[in-house]
Amino acid sequence: MSTSRTLFLSPRLTATGQALSGAARRRGLHVETLMTWRAPDASQRLPGASLYAGPLFADAVSRGLGLGLLEAAPGWLAGLPPELTHRGIELMTVSEARGLRRPAFVKPPNDKSFPARVYPDGSRLPGPDAVDDTTPVLVSDIVAFDVEYRLFLLDGEVRTASRYARRGALDVAALDDDPLRGEVLAFAARLPMATLPSAVVVDVGRLSGGGEWAVVEANAAWASGHYAGDADAALDVVLRAACPADAVGHRDARFLRASPHRVD
Repeated sequence: MSTSRTLFLSPRLTATGQALSGAARRRGLHVETLMTWRAPDASQRLPGASLYAGPLFADAVSRGLGLGLLEAAPGWLAGLPPELTHRGIELMTVSEARGLRRPAFVKPPNDKSFPARVYPDGSRLPGPDAVDDTTPVLVSDIVAFDVEYRLFLLDGEVRTASRYARRGALDVAALDDDPLRGEVLAFAARLPMATLPSAVVVDVGRLSGGGEWAVVEANAAWASGHYAGDADAALDVVLRAACPADAVGHRDARFLRASPHRVD
């Protein structure tokens, strides 16, 4: 890994941000915390930018940093075969979702424009004054997971992974210390890697009751907590998932996060 890289962090201090910055410094990379929601002037910028930050902050600074941010397509989860999800999932606009008259789990695919949770019906979703009608959302049947894991994937390989929840409550442990490690990796091998960016995070879990394994969701590596995963391995994934735009390979071009419309 070239040392001519700079890992930028947002002003919001997180455990994963600290772990990644430590891993970066150990391999001789530059680390810089941005204290405002603006990219540094080009004359002050260090080479080979990467970024670890939430989606809103990333949208504010990624263009100024010259970054290409990789993420799964908004409809990726909804397009998976039923044997990988074990629940009905649809991609629609939030305007359409407001017409739901049943309970459902609703979330924005790739940002945090409103809370991802179970809504009693569509009338409880944020109104158009808070969330634009055209915002895409994933609407899922309600299921319960017995245990959930986070996988950092690079070129189709699980580089590091961590358990993060049991029965909906935080319960963190490294995958190597988990008795279900073999089942997790066996399920990960069934994921359609060709439909994902080369660097991404996927959460998977075992459903309560029947014991089937299912995909929970995909997440951008540059915005995902690593829990008890190996920070050095997670950093490898982040450096690919948030890299200079001119370094994004042809395969990954279709997974680039769209640049936001900037309003000054």
